[in-house]
Amino acid sequence: MSVEQYDYIIVGAGSAGCALACRLSREASRKVLLLEAGGPDRNPMIQIPLGFAFLMKNPAVNWCYETDPEQHLGNRRIAWPRGKVLGGTSSINGMIYVRGQREDYDGWANAGGEGWDFDSVLPYFRRAEHKAEGGNALHGTGGPLWVEEVAAQDKMLPADMFVQAAMETGLPFNADFNGPQQEGAGYYQLNTRKGRRQSTSKTYLALCRSRPNLTLVTGARVQRVLLEDGRAVGVEYKTRQRKKEQTHRAHSRREVLLCGGVINSPQLLELSGIGDGKRLDALNIKVVQDLPGVGENLQDHLTVNVIQGLQGVRTFYEESRPLALAGNIAKYFATGRGLLAHPASQVGAFFRTSAAQARPDAQIHFTPAAGEPDASGVMKTLPGTTATVCHLHPTSRGSVHIRSGLPEMAPAIIARYLDTEHDRQAIIAAVRKVREIFAAATFNGYRDREYLPGERVQTDTEILAYIAEIAESVYHPVGTCKMGSDPLAVVDERLRVRGVDGLRVVDASIMPTIVSGNTNAPTIMIAEKAADMVLEDAGVLTHVQATVAEEFAS
Repeated sequence: MSVEQYDYIIVGAGSAGCALACRLSREASRKVLLLEAGGPDRNPMIQIPLGFAFLMKNPAVNWCYETDPEQHLGNRRIAWPRGKVLGGTSSINGMIYVRGQREDYDGWANAGGEGWDFDSVLPYFRRAEHKAEGGNALHGTGGPLWVEEVAAQDKMLPADMFVQAAMETGLPFNADFNGPQQEGAGYYQLNTRKGRRQSTSKTYLALCRSRPNLTLVTGARVQRVLLEDGRAVGVEYKTRQRKKEQTHRAHSRREVLLCGGVINSPQLLELSGIGDGKRLDALNIKVVQDLPGVGENLQDHLTVNVIQGLQGVRTFYEESRPLALAGNIAKYFATGRGLLAHPASQVGAFFRTSAAQARPDAQIHFTPAAGEPDASGVMKTLPGTTATVCHLHPTSRGSVHIRSGLPEMAPAIIARYLDTEHDRQAIIAAVRKVREIFAAATFNGYRDREYLPGERVQTDTEILAYIAEIAESVYHPVGTCKMGSDPLAVVDERLRVRGVDGLRVVDASIMPTIVSGNTNAPTIMIAEKAADMVLEDAGVLTHVQATVAEEFAS
């Protein structure tokens, strides 16, 4: 067994881990080890934006998790793709850049997360970002993460039509979902550049991977955190070369930082004896720190498709016909534009499901593409569009817990979608809003039949039954190592695991409540802020205004 010495050990080279490694390794005297269970991000489908559709079930780059049977979704198991590759989920996601609402972060601060209010986290969003069109009070330039608007030549007519139709239903036009307000309809901002995905591997990690004080190990499956006298002193991990498995121990002089995400971080804590004492005792795992909140507080956005047929307007159906597809392939490799440069969604909307809501509580991702399985179960494209809608503020709570002491065994994921009447009524109202948008005058003369849910589905009972049959995760799970000061809090406001020295969690699992939108940008912000906390606690003077602009430019 090899033994290695480092100052900082980062577990997981995903959205948070790559950003954290970039910031911590800037201090040349600090040795940093970055461990990733997956491999390099060489799959060409990672870099081509539309290629994300081919990564959702690919075990070469994806953990391919799924929930246990969900009671309110017809006992179906729901797929939970999570990146198992450099860049983590930022290498397989839909590339949509959304921060959430001011109230999300102010809520974190009020729940025991001092220093996590919106005004305090905004500088970290700005420091992370390079806004291609220029910065302002809310957007930064010079940061590693490229953020750009949808180029005019890449906009498809159905997308413009959807925005116009949404405005006809009373929603305002919103030119910047990360601006002063989130409500309205408009185009998303994207983590793409010249038709290529901008993951944290291609941005943050690209800046630092050649630094001599940073060691990157791929194919490294961490087995447990090493603990001595109430302190994390390292990790044990396994690698495999030429079909031979080798066990390694890496020791940390300063800190171990878990960036495994909402599933792997609580899993590793429990495997290391940190979690609910009774649960760990039942699995014959020695209890090091009794923290009943580990793995609890799971939240996710459940999404429902409304698929509307269109005629007389070009959608993915027309663009993917053999001749058109050949032209799109040629266009992409010549210019970085066209169909293959399309992210998961170009346009969307944020709205309130009822007048009683003080802020938007639903989100739409719209794509000018439609499909349905044929008799054999193979997906076939249709001339139409899809608007998938999710409820942003679910009150249902689930959990992630290990099933045994074997690190190779996937944890039990119980999302408990639609476990409350509040969530059920909100998602029904959200589906009705999407239908209202498709019924707007803008689509007159182009509207064909509604493929899903279909005309037979009209009452609340029928809509809820359809949701139970068809709804899926929109891949935004958070909360299983929540930050706060209540009895279920796993980390404090500086992301330190309670009762264990030298150990922090730095990823989306620390969110006490889910943000209002996509979770990649907030996860990167968490890593940016955590990096300053780590360096401050080490006595290294840092300033939030510091950038890596000179490295980025080069």
